[in-house]
Amino acid sequence: MIVSEQKPFRQIFDFIRDYNDILILGCGTCMTVCMAGGENEVGVLSKQIKLAARQNNLNMNIEELTITRQCDREFFDENTAGKINGSDIVLSLGCGVGVQYIVELFPEVVVRPGVNTRFYGANISQGLWSERCAGCGECVLDKYEGICPIARCAKSLMNGPCGGSADGMCEVDTENTECAGQLLYERFKRLNKLDELMEVKPPKNWSAGRDGGPGRVAREDMMFDE
Repeated sequence: MIVSEQKPFRQIFDFIRDYNDILILGCGTCMTVCMAGGENEVGVLSKQIKLAARQNNLNMNIEELTITRQCDREFFDENTAGKINGSDIVLSLGCGVGVQYIVELFPEVVVRPGVNTRFYGANISQGLWSERCAGCGECVLDKYEGICPIARCAKSLMNGPCGGSADGMCEVDTENTECAGQLLYERFKRLNKLDELMEVKPPKNWSAGRDGGPGRVAREDMMFDE
């Protein structure tokens, strides 16, 4: 899932302090799971803004709304569209995709991001998420038995670890970041495939990622004329 964290409140309040009618728009999927922008976070942030508004003698009308996804047209129903168009500013607690999609659908509306989008990650334990995918456009997990060196190695090394790891931990963060090379070694050893790990992998095809501008995926079998 996409993992984000809420921006500092001071920054959020600076975004909206010059506006009267404010819509805080939450996301019911990724942002809810990582507790950055779901219905609960929308409610808490609304209370914080109302308190700060009173303290600063500002007249603010705060609307709260959480939709299933901010990155999918079907969830912007008539009620949602009405609230967005009726606001002076939308404070989106969706990821960066959600913010940009709102701007595309409602070009006359001012939209500001309430979270910082971090990475594609997994829930490791309660309140802890860790990056697992870099969205590089050409998945190589088949070559690495399900462990991604692009996302999990600080240097995205594809042919073994560098000289900066010790006791299975990466020099970038010896307390929290496991060495991807060590993880790969243990994985291939468990599968009795260490000989395959020794094979030198070819250079990554980075053209499938950011090279050439924003990526597109088209499924003609799923398209229809609007």
